[in-house]
Amino acid sequence: MFKITKEFTCCSSHVLNGLPKEHPCARLHGHNYVIRVELISDNLNDVGFVFDYRGLDYIKQWIDETMDHKHLNDVFDFNPTAENMSMHIYQIFKLSLPQLNAIEISETPKTNARYSLEK
Repeated sequence: MFKITKEFTCCSSHVLNGLPKEHPCARLHGHNYVIRVELISDNLNDVGFVFDYRGLDYIKQWIDETMDHKHLNDVFDFNPTAENMSMHIYQIFKLSLPQLNAIEISETPKTNARYSLEK
């Protein structure tokens, strides 16, 4: 099994609903998000790739247009946690990218959330 990842970044703000008012994430705040796209394949193409990284430019474009320098509560119709966003992004791109295995989102260098169909 071959596995590759590509990272994309964006800066966004959000407020997480449902938390106690004294919780810092219940207030307006922002993150420098890192979004990792993970692809897998049993085989390589004729060039020797799982997938040409340049073929993922449309994901970068979507992130730039949808999330970058945006208030995520205004973008999504769900609570914009890293977990919810990773699942949402996975669902958007899985149909057009069958090799997609996981989406991982880091809000800080020490935290991340990953969505994948694997257990």
